Amino acid sequence: MHNTSRILLPLDTDTADKALALATAVQSEVAGFKVGLELINSAGFDVFDRLAKLSRNFSPLEEGAGEVGPNIFYDCKYHDIPNTVGGAARAAGRRGLWMFNIHASGGSAMLKAAVAGAEEGAAAAGHKKPLVIAVTVLTSIDQSTLTEIGVTGRTVEAQVIALAKLAQDAGCDGVVASAHEIAAIRSACGPDFKLVIPGIRPAGSDIGDQKRVMTPAEAVHAGADYLVIGRPISAAPRPHRRRPPDQCRNWTYPAVGIMPARYRAVGSR
Repeated sequence: MHNTSRILLPLDTDTADKALALATAVQSEVAGFKVGLELINSAGFDVFDRLAKLSRNFSPLEEGAGEVGPNIFYDCKYHDIPNTVGGAARAAGRRGLWMFNIHASGGSAMLKAAVAGAEEGAAAAGHKKPLVIAVTVLTSIDQSTLTEIGVTGRTVEAQVIALAKLAQDAGCDGVVASAHEIAAIRSACGPDFKLVIPGIRPAGSDIGDQKRVMTPAEAVHAGADYLVIGRPISAAPRPHRRRPPDQCRNWTYPAVGIMPARYRAVGSR
């Protein structure tokens, strides 16, 4: 793993072999891998063990990272009654993963159950507790969608901040939000609250089903801890050999060490 990168690459494939091939191609250039529902439901939980073998020779991203695949973010998005989520979090903690997420909209009791479950599971297996990150408002949701699902009288940003504060009060380590809310979350939750930011697209690229997007440079300068960048990398032809376009050559943030090279930056934060 690239020790200064903050890019988490989603392994959104339908087979373990495809995921391992992608991970192998970029493992020295990204911070870690996001394993989501498509891969888990296609390949099963053994994929965690296979990915862990790629990363055993690399240092954890930060103090407190798990020992088994220290750079694996399990994008499970747990959202159920507290007892069920607590049990699932215990199981995740026993795996020695670095990070997993839950939906903040499940409420404080569910969030607290997840944090407690992660601690219990990790302790029982002799691992360090994984980071528990709460999803605020999906980056595919805009104001009209928020109204459609019954959240009225509150902007997207206000909803994100309310859920971020709820998650922090429940003991979560950070949140998933769009880059547009970074400054507001930092103001409300402080500098140590982890911000995992999806919806990242380079200038001029297809945003797909995302609604609240930002470029990598903008997001890191806003204060993101980790950027989740998937399709612009995984869908790129021969991603590890692309040259950076002129628009990316003046970036000055070292944590954007990523493949393809179009996202690279040098200098200091």
